Amino acid sequence: MLPAHNRSALYKVFIPQFTLGLQVSLLGCRLGLRSVERCPLLLRLRAKAPPLYNSSSQDCASPTVCQLVLALPLWQHWYYVLVERTAISGTAIYFQLTTQLQDCSRPGLSRSSTSPSSSLNMPQSFGAAGGLASLEGLPSAGLSLAAANLSWGDSTIILPSCWPIRPTLRNELDTFSVHFYIFFGPNVSVPPDRPAVFSINLLPVLDSGGVLNLEVRLNASSVQGENVTVFGCLNHGVPLISGDNASISCQTDALSGFSLSVNVSHLVSRLRIPYPQTGTWYLSLRSLCVTEHGWTPCGNISAEVNLRTFLSPCINECGTYGQCKLLRTNNYLYAACECRAGWTGWGCTDNTQAFTYGFQLLSTLLLCLSNLMFLPPVLIALRSRYLLEASVYIFTMFFSTFYHACDQPGIVVFCIMEYDVLQFCDFLGSLMSVWVTVISMARLQPIIKQVLYLLGVMLLSMALQLDRHGLWNLLGPSLFAVGIMAIAWTFRTIRRRHCYPPTWKRWLFYLCPGTLIASSAVALYAFVETEENYFYIHSIWHMLIAGSVGFLLPPRSKPDGRVAPLSRRKGCGYQLCVNEQEELGLVDPGSVSINSICTS
Repeated sequence: MLPAHNRSALYKVFIPQFTLGLQVSLLGCRLGLRSVERCPLLLRLRAKAPPLYNSSSQDCASPTVCQLVLALPLWQHWYYVLVERTAISGTAIYFQLTTQLQDCSRPGLSRSSTSPSSSLNMPQSFGAAGGLASLEGLPSAGLSLAAANLSWGDSTIILPSCWPIRPTLRNELDTFSVHFYIFFGPNVSVPPDRPAVFSINLLPVLDSGGVLNLEVRLNASSVQGENVTVFGCLNHGVPLISGDNASISCQTDALSGFSLSVNVSHLVSRLRIPYPQTGTWYLSLRSLCVTEHGWTPCGNISAEVNLRTFLSPCINECGTYGQCKLLRTNNYLYAACECRAGWTGWGCTDNTQAFTYGFQLLSTLLLCLSNLMFLPPVLIALRSRYLLEASVYIFTMFFSTFYHACDQPGIVVFCIMEYDVLQFCDFLGSLMSVWVTVISMARLQPIIKQVLYLLGVMLLSMALQLDRHGLWNLLGPSLFAVGIMAIAWTFRTIRRRHCYPPTWKRWLFYLCPGTLIASSAVALYAFVETEENYFYIHSIWHMLIAGSVGFLLPPRSKPDGRVAPLSRRKGCGYQLCVNEQEELGLVDPGSVSINSICTS
């Protein structure tokens, strides 16, 4: 009953697996106690959600039977039925709502329900978890060909035939690496009079993060020289392959799928679906021959195809210019290609914006050869007898060169050891070059300078293990070293009562240019460098940092002019003295003669 104050009523019916067709009928319409031929109601039907204005509908005021027929409804889903008034009336409307399901899992079985107040609103009334659940994906002797014309009540409904479904075996090899095997496969025969249907079951969550791959290969010898074409449709939830003499389709108004085809001139067809929807997928194969009248069955010829279905993390392992990576977002794990050198696409196969070979070679040479700017600082350090500093500069120049030769995105790549080792050594050398240069400028006591050098190596190694790409990994040690240098210079200035360094030439020609160059390098690294301009901005960074070291490195320390411990006053007469070899620790003191004397 639709009460007088209600404009519509909503019901739902659950569609189990292997349902061939759905029929919803509205019968016995009465306005109060009076029966009417033209019922002022509108019948609407929609899957998964309440019907809208553009859903399938039937006006019950027409003289024909008020019913909606749907071939191949979506399996394992709810269908919503909306009964709506078409005219304003203050009278209650009574009606009988009937649904019928044609079940393909059992021959000749038709499910029906006529009680909208109970059965249509209760999911268990249609066996959602009943006997059909055990038949999922399994072939049945009852799935033989059925008549396409199914008579329900007084009407004849044209529906597709029931077909046997062959299941697939699942073999898990690794994460997102699953192979699906067909019983008595992988070569399967496609009969000429009906489709061959296969089911592929994808598990929830586990299989949705990869790529579903399907490959169909035609055995040319099986078609006996005939112009046979095998069409395939891959649909989710429901097997479907339809069409007419002109074309074959894998979609309807409510369903959509993926199509493929193979023939003698095109023996292999591949289909890849990234991030497939979980659940059961159905592959329907149909062999047809082309004639002057269009597509027709091929007589007694059964085409043989090789079917290969599997899940993989990425498409073709992302090719030459990509890397397949496993990513996790919240609780979902999925795989994706990280493309390089301007390549894009699901499998890094789109080269519309790809870098040319000449561009890749130029970027590699710029990043590698720019490190030769460390040669002048090395020579300056050796000339000033800063041997430890020179060894750090050589270390940085070597590992920076080969790290950038290994870090290239294209095919111009050369790695002398593991990438992670080269990256760590390059970053450590760059930070240590800044550290030892600033500490040398402070002109500390040798023992203090050695302690700071060793402490810097340990702290910088720890910082790089925490975050190699952090900006403060560069600025933090640099500012700390500058602070030490400022304290040392301030102490000398107070003690000498004169600005340190004392000469204006040192400030004008060395310290100011070096500081300006180093500040420009840090600004470029922090605010200008991006992925697009990396190869030339980072090359400029190499040259600026190396150039600033050449200006900032202090000159060699001069001797303080104090009297050596073994210096002696010149005078007359004889004088007893200690053997110089004993004083220098070059001989055993026990072997030195007591009569060692020196005369002037």
